[in-house]
Amino acid sequence: MAHLGSGRRRLAVPVGLALTASLALLPAVAASAAPLGNTADTAKVSKPDASGPKLSYVANLTAYGTVKQAKKAIERAGGTVVTSYEEIGVVVAHSQNPEFAKQLRAQRSLFVSVGATRTAPLSPVQTTEEGTTQKLSAADAAKAAAQATEGEEPLEPNQWDLRAIKADQAHKINDGSRNVTVGVIDTGVDDTHPDLAPNFSASQSANCVGGVADTTEGAWRPYADGSDHGTHVAGTIAAARNGIGISGVAPGVKVAAIKVSEPATSLFYTEAVVCGFMFAAEKGIEVTNNSYFVDPWNYTCKNDDDQKALVEALGRATKYAERKGVLSVASAGNSNHDLASNAIEDTTSPNDTTPVPRTIDPKVCLDLPTQLPGVVTVSATGDQGFKSYYSSYGLGVVDVAAPGGDKYQVPGTPDANGRVLSTVPGGGYGYKQGTSMAGPHVAGVAALLKSAHPYATPSQLQAMLKAQATKAACPDKIYDGTGALIDATTCNSKWGQTGYYGYGVVDALKAVK
Repeated sequence: MAHLGSGRRRLAVPVGLALTASLALLPAVAASAAPLGNTADTAKVSKPDASGPKLSYVANLTAYGTVKQAKKAIERAGGTVVTSYEEIGVVVAHSQNPEFAKQLRAQRSLFVSVGATRTAPLSPVQTTEEGTTQKLSAADAAKAAAQATEGEEPLEPNQWDLRAIKADQAHKINDGSRNVTVGVIDTGVDDTHPDLAPNFSASQSANCVGGVADTTEGAWRPYADGSDHGTHVAGTIAAARNGIGISGVAPGVKVAAIKVSEPATSLFYTEAVVCGFMFAAEKGIEVTNNSYFVDPWNYTCKNDDDQKALVEALGRATKYAERKGVLSVASAGNSNHDLASNAIEDTTSPNDTTPVPRTIDPKVCLDLPTQLPGVVTVSATGDQGFKSYYSSYGLGVVDVAAPGGDKYQVPGTPDANGRVLSTVPGGGYGYKQGTSMAGPHVAGVAALLKSAHPYATPSQLQAMLKAQATKAACPDKIYDGTGALIDATTCNSKWGQTGYYGYGVVDALKAVK
């Protein structure tokens, strides 16, 4: 996992009504809180300190605060407003005042929480190559094409993952509707790829890096020499059945790109991700795929002043998107962690400066956006149906499972490659494995469901995904990180679910029937 819509018009809602509705469930403000304008409450600062590093912050308003008041308070504390979302009461700001968040938090009648979205200062835009992908060789491409049967895409014989969820059978009935769009909130998508161009929706795509949506032509594409992650995800969802390359799970739906990853690092910061969900909601996107966790914290803790503000802002954004008809799908992570356990050792946070090892409670410190309410959490499987060796899991946390690839579970395909084959920038194809690859299989099935049931709500779609999933019991054995078969002692089951697979492996064929 990288931390790595039809475009129909929506009825406008008056800002005041939208804000009232969205904040109705926010924590109540204490009756003893001082009224706005009180000297102690506003924490006036005549000359804000500007000696610290320039950081980005999210400020979450109470039900009694307004964006106009927040902007004034932010400026008094030495901050600059980047953008604001009146619909959910969230403001994004920059400041070099080391006491910025503390001074705003003191204004309890205005702010529920305020926190820095990163631990490293904002830096100039730069690019660099990130990681490598196992590219499809010409020999393997030719071998697959030679075995392709009538009606198959040339590389489809290598797509064991489609057959694992019966997507190949589903395509004989319905490829999905052009009235449905899946938004890929990720590192950007190469919309010029011949397998993606026929289904790409430029009008629903943007670059949200920094927290403000940039919809200029091509802004949604990966950075030069940047990550191929988003392009790979997009291909799994909606690569066209056009006689070229591969097929997506839902090759008849549209796909949009919402780029939220930083240049150079490919880190996913809160302000960009909030922008991504809000953009998807306003552009009529029906499903979003989220194959990442929100940086810099592998697990973001609600008992920390800074981190709880990030949880609040993201929770408001995903809930708003859900109310606007968006189903969000997210990957469970690649740490092989039990997200339902009492304690997890987090040794990688924060990942934008120096990590400090810590023991966290996953009920308090959340994998975002995976563990937010209403989000479909996905674990990964391999060709043999086992949980992938790297996939995180958790009874009552994982909703469904899908193919994410596993190099130790080798399929009987022409390439004998257990990873997932999909599109990469520049018109090519490559293999990846991870829960990042499992998520888009579920997003694709959700798009097929939405195509068959256009009036279904996000919660109804999620219920159908679970009800139609192929039940999978806890296995006796699984592969570990070395490729050895070990006892599957970490799998628990209850209430018709398992910790490894949730309600089961998604089924594309049932989705179209």
